[in-house]
Amino acid sequence: MEIYLDNSSTTRPYPQVVDKMVQALTEDYANPSAAHRKGVEVEKEIKIIRQNIAKVVGAYDKEIYFTSGGTESNNTVIRGVANLYKKRKNHIISTNIEHPSVLNTLKDLEEDGFEVTYLEVDKNGVIDFEEFKDSIRPTTCLVTIMHVNNELGSIQPVKEIGKYLKSLDEKVYFHVDAIQSFGKIDFKPSKYNIDFMSVSGHKFHGPKGIGFMYVKSNSRIKPILFGGGQESGVRSGTENVPGIYGIGEAVKVLFDDLSGNIEKMYSLKELLKTELLKIIDDVKVNSPEDGVCHVLNIAFIGAKGEVLLHYLEQKGVYVSTGSACSAKKKGSHVLNAIGLTPKEVEGTIRFSLSDMNTEEEILEAAKIIKESVDDLRNIMKR
Repeated sequence: MEIYLDNSSTTRPYPQVVDKMVQALTEDYANPSAAHRKGVEVEKEIKIIRQNIAKVVGAYDKEIYFTSGGTESNNTVIRGVANLYKKRKNHIISTNIEHPSVLNTLKDLEEDGFEVTYLEVDKNGVIDFEEFKDSIRPTTCLVTIMHVNNELGSIQPVKEIGKYLKSLDEKVYFHVDAIQSFGKIDFKPSKYNIDFMSVSGHKFHGPKGIGFMYVKSNSRIKPILFGGGQESGVRSGTENVPGIYGIGEAVKVLFDDLSGNIEKMYSLKELLKTELLKIIDDVKVNSPEDGVCHVLNIAFIGAKGEVLLHYLEQKGVYVSTGSACSAKKKGSHVLNAIGLTPKEVEGTIRFSLSDMNTEEEILEAAKIIKESVDDLRNIMKR
């Protein structure tokens, strides 16, 4: 049995997504910018997909822009706002547990003269709201904060942040990296006063290499890609038609029963946590109690996470470590930020679920994890 519990990294596409992409590759292969009938037909289909995505997001069609995924969306928004304001405002607010596509972009902007405030998080991976309010300056042009952390599953107070920013006299743009929350939390960016939102298709059973940005109609960014003027000039380049067809189908399937899918993932996460705590000693749950439905981060004290990952892989269970291997072996910046000890960081595994997982898989995985942890601990004692 193959048990895939690494859905925060990527998900298996829905069968309907694969079928739709095959249609794009074999039948609807024309360039949507072409003047002939085949091109016009593809253009019409993309328009319908954009409308469907806008509907579930609670947006206007013109507020949805297709990109190559989360990294491009994050870069486009952050650099786009920075380029717009660089002569007037040069302060950006973020957190110290963002995805590298945000952190590395901000570091690059710092070299160009921007000042960045990196808000620290508590043991649950959540910012202090009062500290956030105190960090606003007259020169602040952008707040960029992830909705859900990809390692811990912690949820930032984006609704409260948006409400506070709306109350300010001076406009401060609000960008939310929703790559781990889209399809896992039912929310509408316009209701949260979000100006920009990044989404990636392969995180919710769509294909890799496709995503979209939500850009509120009265918000402005300067493009970072120039060319033929596709996507209303915001993101030039020939459209990734198979990807757009795929992400459109994934959204359709996922939102057909979004609340049911979310409830199922919560149930599976709780089952896995309960089983592991019941059958394995010296376990520390790093994910907060009120975290997102699909991420469970656990430290198995006395077992090395990277070794455990490969043990589980050999037995058909696929997970990820909570710490990214780096040359300096400092471990995950997220786990260090919440104050874990080196031993806890070393023994951490991230389990991430999807609506495709089953209770049978979870119970079988728990048994295999216990066997593997026991084996590793025994080896370490020798």
